[in-house]
Amino acid sequence: MDYQLTVDGLDETIPGGTNILLVHPSTGETDRIDTEFLKDDTDHFFVISTRTTAREVSQKLEYYDVDETKAVILDTLSVERGYSRRSSKNVHYVSAPDDLDGIIEQTERFFDEYDGKLRVSFDSVTELAYYAGEDEAREAVERILELIDEHDAVGLFHLSDEVHDDDVEEGYRELFDRVIDLDVEGNVEFDD
Repeated sequence: MDYQLTVDGLDETIPGGTNILLVHPSTGETDRIDTEFLKDDTDHFFVISTRTTAREVSQKLEYYDVDETKAVILDTLSVERGYSRRSSKNVHYVSAPDDLDGIIEQTERFFDEYDGKLRVSFDSVTELAYYAGEDEAREAVERILELIDEHDAVGLFHLSDEVHDDDVEEGYRELFDRVIDLDVEGNVEFDD
């Protein structure tokens, strides 16, 4: 199965199983890239958020005019922070951002419940590493990449280039099929 990749003026076809790393500064505006990735040529998408709550994800989708009926959101923050939460068919929770088993289980559940063209957005690997540790985060990311590949989906994973050691960042760059570099001015560079 092929997918359109329509991000920041780029318009090309990518095969299912393709995973893209979005490398950005801590202050970088990633929402535009993320929502462009999710908006087109998809039946359902799964947003794994270790950086914002489900409510904030919904607000972002609404602001960028992304069809929320296609969204399934995994909120990893609200339970630990004691925020009120309302589970629904399209919003799920795990106990904390370092609940790696819960994150992977919810990802498997998404793939079990939905068919067609599926996309995954993981925002962010950096926050996951902050809560769970670098090695544990890397293992979880690798497992989710395997699931994306198994289910012929595509994924976009956020990573801040100001936080990780150079060797950790380089290891992630090598792990992904494509890399998008976003600078502080909002300029985008694509690497195959």
